Amino acid sequence: MNKAVSVPPGSVESEKVPRWVQGISVLLVFSLAAVAEVLRWADPQRRLEALTGWLAGVDADWLPALVVLLLAPVCFLAAGVKAPARSISAWRRWSDLSAQTDSKQTGLWWISGLVFTLALGASWWAGRDWAGFPPAYHDEYSYLFQAETYLQGRWWLPSAPRHREWFDQVHVLNEGHFASRYFPGVGLWLAPFVAWGNPWLGYHLAQALTATLVFWSGRELSTNGTGLLAAVLFALSPGLLLFSNLLLAHHPALMGLLLFLWLFLRWLRRGGSRALFFSGCGLSYAMLCRPMTAAGFALPFGVLFAWWWLSGRLRLRWEETPHGQQTWRQRSLFALALSIPLLLGFFVLGLSNRAITGSWLTTPYQLYQEIYTPRHRYGFNNVVIGSRHVGPKVLDHYDRWAQNLTPQLAVQNVWTRVESSLRWTMGIVPLLLGGLVCLLTPRLGDRRWKLIWLSILSLHVVHLPYWFAGIMGWHYVFETAPLWILLFAEATRRLLTTWRAQGYRGLCWWWGVMLGVMLAVNLVTVSPVWPGRIERGMAELAFSRGRYHAFREQIETLRHGHKAIVFVLPDPADRHMDYVTNSPTLDGPVLVARLTDRGQLPQAAAEFPDRVVLVFDAAQWQFRLLNQRQTP
Repeated sequence: MNKAVSVPPGSVESEKVPRWVQGISVLLVFSLAAVAEVLRWADPQRRLEALTGWLAGVDADWLPALVVLLLAPVCFLAAGVKAPARSISAWRRWSDLSAQTDSKQTGLWWISGLVFTLALGASWWAGRDWAGFPPAYHDEYSYLFQAETYLQGRWWLPSAPRHREWFDQVHVLNEGHFASRYFPGVGLWLAPFVAWGNPWLGYHLAQALTATLVFWSGRELSTNGTGLLAAVLFALSPGLLLFSNLLLAHHPALMGLLLFLWLFLRWLRRGGSRALFFSGCGLSYAMLCRPMTAAGFALPFGVLFAWWWLSGRLRLRWEETPHGQQTWRQRSLFALALSIPLLLGFFVLGLSNRAITGSWLTTPYQLYQEIYTPRHRYGFNNVVIGSRHVGPKVLDHYDRWAQNLTPQLAVQNVWTRVESSLRWTMGIVPLLLGGLVCLLTPRLGDRRWKLIWLSILSLHVVHLPYWFAGIMGWHYVFETAPLWILLFAEATRRLLTTWRAQGYRGLCWWWGVMLGVMLAVNLVTVSPVWPGRIERGMAELAFSRGRYHAFREQIETLRHGHKAIVFVLPDPADRHMDYVTNSPTLDGPVLVARLTDRGQLPQAAAEFPDRVVLVFDAAQWQFRLLNQRQTP
């Protein structure tokens, strides 16, 4: 491979971030923060909310950081007085090592263990107040349904032999084959933890394992210190902590993607079919969780690999790599090593499709959408097109939630996803500062950072043709979070290396204060200035979790230990709360069914002579005991 122009991390001469880059980055972000605050205080409603509620606003995106940014000119002026040089500590020497230079891998497993423990503990801490409560979203119940199905050794279980429409469950196919609509990877991860009785533990562990992989990816791209900072910030990210307490597809997919990222980067540096094979395993598993996301995340890496495979040229790093003189046969063997796990993943997906839908190519996700939510389809003009395919089983109220995707709405969604992903990953101001520093100093680090930027861009592009911005405004691009954190950690390395080499330690402290303030905004409530972001995020889930918990608790109180059937009369005005959730075997001590016609209640009750029959009016939040025929 030809030698590139950039230079390796750790070379002091190469690491000087130009003063103009520092100044422009701070000035641009300060201007944005100042304008945002002026607009907030100029709005009478928002000004009243600030004066009577949270001074910095509910999101606290700008004001706390703006105070720190105001100190920047002072620190820049004070930078003219250099601090005396100090000897380099053992910790600094270790931090400056990288996967390229640390052949002994000094202390890496100890550091990995500490990162794992921190991330596991933080994930548990974030969800501690909701231990024992049920999930918040329809999707979570579908994933639990999928895991319970797999524990039966089946891809699907039969629908109810009679009146199967009573047991229609959101995001679950019920057309003879009773099965989750989702891809099989999440259920496979959840199944052992469901069997153990603690599905949440699976997600705490996924957060911890992914944080460890962030550390290894960071030291592969840069230095030990970069990897460690990125891993700690990942472990303390409010959005990542929040989602590690939701039984969604993101964390299992993220594990696979970060395994893919680390080992693919390692392969670029060292070669070796083993790294490429296990990298493919990570991507294959991520595909079994979130196919579109896996494709978007990996697209730049795939294009690069395909170019090398076809041309034999790979110009990406600052040094010679093992890829420059490979023959076509050798390159094809590497392609085979990457392809085998992907082909196996497609085979597993095909098996699942064929078992549930009868077709190797038709996914349960696609079939569910065609039957129940045609307006939620992927692509522009979705409502207009979907309205032409409305069938008798469409979930009309939920289906009509979809907005028709136009170019204007797509642009608005992109803005919302970028803003929300920065906010929930770490904070808008620090990630903008870090991103600008990295963007304006492309020659100061490993050229593989270009792949990180392109992966972020690609993830946004593949989700552009979808009408919904996402849960909390960002869940479709959730997997950009570790990439943004890695970029911030690299910007920190470049700046601190520059300032230390020039003796400007005041600037190092200023950057540390910025980081500390944003961590405080994310993790700690400071009344009446700001609400902690993680606390606010968990509070958003409180209503639905509390309602589902109260629903189940009331059933337990009324059934007195006997088997029960609960007929839910749904609230037509509520499209996001649905109480019909059952085990896939439909033989649990409590069954929940849906009736839209009150006149069917006597007939429906007669179908279950061995169960206590309860009626729940969701609109009025009222339970009624219909009969007491029961079997102890």
